Amino acid sequence: MPRLPAPLTLAERHHHTRADNGDAERGDDLTSGATPGGTPRRPPPGPWQRRLRGEQATAWLFVSPSVLIILGLSVVPVAWSLLLSFRADDLVTPSRWVGLGNYRALVQDPHFGQAVRNTILYTVLYVPLSIALGLALALVLNRRIRLVGLYRTLIFVPFVISATAQGVLFSFVLDPEFGVANSVLHKLGVSPQGFLTDPGQALPVLVAISLWSGTGFCVVVILAALQDVPPSLIEAARLDGAGRWHLLRHVILPALAPVLTFLLLWQTINALQVFDLVYVTTKGGPLGSTTVIVYFIWEQAFKNFTAGYGAAAAYALAVVLFLVFAVPRLVRAVRGRSRGIRRPEGAAR
Repeated sequence: MPRLPAPLTLAERHHHTRADNGDAERGDDLTSGATPGGTPRRPPPGPWQRRLRGEQATAWLFVSPSVLIILGLSVVPVAWSLLLSFRADDLVTPSRWVGLGNYRALVQDPHFGQAVRNTILYTVLYVPLSIALGLALALVLNRRIRLVGLYRTLIFVPFVISATAQGVLFSFVLDPEFGVANSVLHKLGVSPQGFLTDPGQALPVLVAISLWSGTGFCVVVILAALQDVPPSLIEAARLDGAGRWHLLRHVILPALAPVLTFLLLWQTINALQVFDLVYVTTKGGPLGSTTVIVYFIWEQAFKNFTAGYGAAAAYALAVVLFLVFAVPRLVRAVRGRSRGIRRPEGAAR
């Protein structure tokens, strides 16, 4: 049987072509822009490359106004406030450099300490209650009941109302002398309450107002996640004899874990930044019982005209918000990396 000829590869073909056509190759090199020593040169840009560069330049021309606005309204103020936190500035007279003096004063300021305690208490009360109420209402509204669309809309409507409008509304409703709330309590035989004018009640009342408006967001998010839970998984758990509590604990809550984590971070960040509701209703009173960190920053910068001190307090809050956002992601990354490392077989435990 005759032996088949070896296949002609691209490298061999290229080698024979260069050996047979050396002069033509040198001519091609000179034409393509190669140097006499053999070093290749970059070919001139083709029409499509020039067109692509023109399109990129046009795109940047249209995007540049938005980029400048973003830089002017976000990056520049952040850098300027960072420098301001190291200076004593009243926004009128020339400022002077004080270094870390503003930050040392924050540690020793009892009003800042009170604002931190109020903010932590507000966050601890508001965040778990809003998520728990949102989960309970979402479980109820996830059923096939009559007028369920109307109920979902009514629960979500308070979230759309601005905090300023909410503050004005509840200032009238909770007025100690002429408010509707005390009128109802009087008919029920309960003594009148101070509500927003009582130092012991003001902060819990603000939490209740925030729950009235903020729970609707949690309901919508959790309800959307509940509708993505596979019905086959729930049916299988019921066939295995799981009751409502076991179904919620072992099937629904694990499926909602990513959504609940998102809500925990989102509500915590919102609680640490609460300002407008406090400003409209109590203005930090009575006796500083509702002074939160953001209101303290505004008060120092624009009421007491100590802008550098207020900027230092703002950056203290920024560090806390960064830790709230970064620590869970870091913990999740470490857990994922530890799970990815497999223990070798036969290793000692």
